[in-house]
Amino acid sequence: MIIQDICSVLEDFAPLTLQESYDNAGLQVGKRTDVIHGILLCIDVTEAVVEEAIRYNCNLIISHHPLIFKGLKKITGDDYVQRSVIKAIQNDINIYSSHTNMDSVAEGVNGRIAQKIGLTGCRILAPMAKQLLKLVTFVPVAHADRLRETLFVAGAGHIGNYDACSYNNEGLGTFRAGEGCNPFVGKIDELHREPEIRIEVVVPVYLKFKVQEALIAAHPYEEPAFDWIPLANEWTQTGMGMIGQLAEPEEETEFLKRIKTIFRVGAIRHTSLRGQPIKTVAVCGGSGASLLNTAIRAKADIFVSADFKYHDFFGAENRIIVADIGHYESEQFTKEIFFEQIQKKLPTFAVRFAECNTNPVNYL
Repeated sequence: MIIQDICSVLEDFAPLTLQESYDNAGLQVGKRTDVIHGILLCIDVTEAVVEEAIRYNCNLIISHHPLIFKGLKKITGDDYVQRSVIKAIQNDINIYSSHTNMDSVAEGVNGRIAQKIGLTGCRILAPMAKQLLKLVTFVPVAHADRLRETLFVAGAGHIGNYDACSYNNEGLGTFRAGEGCNPFVGKIDELHREPEIRIEVVVPVYLKFKVQEALIAAHPYEEPAFDWIPLANEWTQTGMGMIGQLAEPEEETEFLKRIKTIFRVGAIRHTSLRGQPIKTVAVCGGSGASLLNTAIRAKADIFVSADFKYHDFFGAENRIIVADIGHYESEQFTKEIFFEQIQKKLPTFAVRFAECNTNPVNYL
C-alpha cells in the first residue's frame, strides 16, 4: 500500500478540484510512492500529533485542516507549522489534508453534522456553480447502447439522485476519409452517410478527462466527434452548508442543549431566541458567517455554524437564530468520514484516531 492509494480513495470521495481557490488541500508533505505503515487521523496537525504518529509508527497523517495553508517562505522552526514540517520530514512522515473539498461534497463535513443532529430531507445550502459540463457525441446506431453504458460507468449522466441520464436523437452523419485513414465505415475519398445517434450527458468538471478517455476508447470511429459545453447550472450535489428538517419541532432552548451535548461544546454563543419551535435547521462546519443571509433566504429557523464575529450576529435581525458552536467542535466528526472511506475500500488496513486534543480554544 502506497500513499497514492490512500490519496485516490479520499479524492474519489472528495475531489481536489472542489476545493476553494484559497485552499491548499492534498498531499502536503511526503512522496506519493512511499509505502504506508500506519495512518493517523486528526483535524489539525500539530507537533503533538506528529509525535503521536512517530510513537505509533504511523507514517501517514490525514488531517482536515491543511498544515501548510498560507505557504512557507522559510523553514527555520520559528512556529508550530515549520516545526511540524521539520519533524515530519526528519521522521519520514507524510501529511495529507482534505479541507474545503471535504466541506463541499454532500456526504462530507456538513452532511455529517446534519446526520448527528438528525436532519432529514437535506440539501446543499449554497450549491456550487460552473462545476458541470455537457458532453455531446455522435455514434452509429448499433453502437449507441454500448457507448452510453461506458459513459455512465465513467461517471457521466448523474442528475441529482438519478443516474444513467442522457438525451438521444437520431440523425445523419457525413464524413469523407482522407489518405492514411482507417475508417470504421466508408471508403477513402468517398463521402459517407451514416445513421447516428446524438448522445448528450452531463459530466462534473473533475471527471472530464476520465469520461473523455472512456469515450475515445469505446467509440468505434477512428476520430470520434464530441463537444464539451460549459453549463451555468448550479450543481446541487456539491457546495457549502446544508439545510434539512427535524423529525419533530423542538423548543429552542432544548435544541441548543442537545447541540451542546452532541458536539461537546464548552459554550454556545447565540443570538436572541425568537419564541418559536425549531423545525428547519441550516448548518455549516467551520467559518460560516458568509452564509447567514443564504440561511435566512432558505427560511431556516436556526443556523448552526462557527467563527461569527461580534457584528456578524447583528445580521440575524431576529429572522433566524445564529448558534456559534466553535470551529473545531463543528468539524470534529470529519475524522469519522476519513475512517469510513478508508475502511470501505481497504478494510484490513490499520487506521488510528489521534488521541491528543488539537482544539486551541478552551472554556472556563
